[in-house]
Amino acid sequence: MIKHIVLFKFRENLPADEKRSKLENIKADLEALTGKVETLRKMEVGLNINPEEEYDLSLVSEFDNMQGLKDYATHPEHLKAGAVIREILEKRACVDYEL
Repeated sequence: MIKHIVLFKFRENLPADEKRSKLENIKADLEALTGKVETLRKMEVGLNINPEEEYDLSLVSEFDNMQGLKDYATHPEHLKAGAVIREILEKRACVDYEL
């Protein structure tokens, strides 16, 4: 089993209400990938509630193996969600590990 953890920091220059709306839409888009991407076993998406921390959104997902993660990364629905993220993305951090 592979655990895929990603942290996203979005641009600071977005108005607060616009940023919140985009974050909620991104969260919904990512959560909707469950059931659409065959290799995605589990996904959890969280919006950061701690204003003292740097990152805005976290994604934790699970796959059977690295090939499943690679298939997810290139899946059209994932690419579609990723395009929306990239519009406001400032920084991303990722860790993949085996359970």
